[in-house]
Amino acid sequence: MSQTRENLARQLAEAVSEALRADLEHQERALLVVSGGSTPVPFFEALSSMALPWERVDVTLADERWVDESSDASNARLVRRHLLTAAAAKANFVPLTTDDATPEQGVETVAARIAQLSWPASVVILGMGGDGHTASLFPDSPELGLALSTDESVVAVRTPSQPQPRITLSAGCLHQARRHMLHLNGEDKRAVLASALAGDDVRKLPIRAFLACPLAVYWAP
Repeated sequence: MSQTRENLARQLAEAVSEALRADLEHQERALLVVSGGSTPVPFFEALSSMALPWERVDVTLADERWVDESSDASNARLVRRHLLTAAAAKANFVPLTTDDATPEQGVETVAARIAQLSWPASVVILGMGGDGHTASLFPDSPELGLALSTDESVVAVRTPSQPQPRITLSAGCLHQARRHMLHLNGEDKRAVLASALAGDDVRKLPIRAFLACPLAVYWAP
């Protein structure tokens, strides 16, 4: 019997809540890094009702479009609407945007904000696009090489395939997690992941930057 997307979202929520609970047994705060888009909405809603000491959990994003939080394109808006509700309303959310006009102007402020969090993250939840991008590590981005190699935590990104400029946690920053989970839906995404596993050119399919670390894949048709 094939896994339904709703069941998968619930299983992922249970795995993430267990991870946060385990880390909070021996540290004061725990960090959860999530991704945006439509895929994680059922996962966010399942996670929001989990019984956790949410007041000790920090939540941030793997990446963000440089738009106002009132925009439909805002990942922060998505998180506030679907995750920071019910029990999870007590979590501390740390957005990746500022009032600056461009991500290049805001990047230092965001990096300082990110540095205050409880690294290594308990969990990083990654998504993946049909082009093999994850976070805002896009194959056609001029900043891809920098985002893959820099010691900085945050990178401003512009890419021809995307209408808005973006800000992303770097690959190095995202690697600083105890657990990495990849959340995917659809046969097309499974095919892209199979291609990624069959080769090693990270610039063609940036998700490959995370295939060497233990990566729990959560996939439903």
